[in-house]
Amino acid sequence: MFEQLTQLVQQYGGSSVVNNAAIPNEQNEAVLNETSSSILSGLQKIASEGGVEQLASLFQGNSPIDNSNPVVQQLTQQLTGNLGEKFGLSTEASSGVASSMIPQILGSLVGKAKDSNDSSFQISDIINAISGNGGQASGIMDAISKYGTQFGLDQNGDGKVDVSDAMALGNKSGGIGGLLGKLFGK
Repeated sequence: MFEQLTQLVQQYGGSSVVNNAAIPNEQNEAVLNETSSSILSGLQKIASEGGVEQLASLFQGNSPIDNSNPVVQQLTQQLTGNLGEKFGLSTEASSGVASSMIPQILGSLVGKAKDSNDSSFQISDIINAISGNGGQASGIMDAISKYGTQFGLDQNGDGKVDVSDAMALGNKSGGIGGLLGKLFGK
């Protein structure tokens, strides 16, 4: 997932970083790399600190992906601090880069993850990258279970979304990947 995220950062980094006079040209690549790292580590931090519902809402597309979104705000704050600390950029320049790139990158990430015609991002890969395949994955799955019945994912009618629903859905559309895809609009 980090590769795909880096590609999105490169895609949106032109005007925010490369064409930004406040960032010396010799630092462009390092600033873009820091942006990718900060987004991934920021998402991991949100998951580890119990922000699973925020992330589930983000990937469901239930909340706007702009500077009013709590996930966007947290990632923007982290990237702003990292750019200032590591590259000596002013708060204004760092904040400008972060607040312009984070919503674009997350919007594209969510859009690609929800697009059934785009296989470059899979929700399950994103969840595994964010959770580090650890305990947070089950927390994210708990949030999906909590909200999943609202999206018709309770395949066996027992009032909860669990492995048996994934297996039932798997016969139709690919197991847990299909379950996650259905939840997130694929």
